[in-house]
Amino acid sequence: MKNGGYMKDALVLFVITLISGLLLGGAYQITKEPIEKASLAANLAAYKTVFPEAADFQIPDGAEEAIESCNADLASGKFGNAGVEQVLEAVDEGGNAAGHVITSYSEDSYSGPIRLSVGIKEDGSISGVELLEISDTPGLGLKAAEPEFKNQYAGKNAESLTVVKSGNAGDAEINSISGATITSSAVTNAVNAALYYVHNYINQ
Repeated sequence: MKNGGYMKDALVLFVITLISGLLLGGAYQITKEPIEKASLAANLAAYKTVFPEAADFQIPDGAEEAIESCNADLASGKFGNAGVEQVLEAVDEGGNAAGHVITSYSEDSYSGPIRLSVGIKEDGSISGVELLEISDTPGLGLKAAEPEFKNQYAGKNAESLTVVKSGNAGDAEINSISGATITSSAVTNAVNAALYYVHNYINQ
């Protein structure tokens, strides 16, 4: 085959690749918003659990860029392998901002990653925590999903929380689950990631 034939084939392949890339990019942009809305609807029960006063939950402008910057900060390891996945603004019946619901995660739990939603009011206090994903040991780490543990976070108002084994947690402390300190710390650090976002990317 002559060189001209090779060049022609290469050009055709380039054009096909370019068109395919453009089509895939266009499909992503078309489906991105519906996927986000479907995810929001699927997790609505969890959002209402952690922020029952809210009438609606909205994706705020600039959240994607802020989450990226926040996770870059959190990569320093201050709260282990924790980060923020999604940020929603909680609004009341009148459409006024009431706070935020943040989906965050930690990769440091005993049996794998955990994901949770954290409701944080405008004054910085936690309105609730709900586990979305956890695969820890029943009777031990899995107790993190039970009200006795997760309800400790409600009402706490601090820039970060620490885990204690004493059973006498202070204002910025969480009582550890007996025999599951690793899981307790992972859940708390996922909450800390959400608090970090609020205190550094919203309440500036």
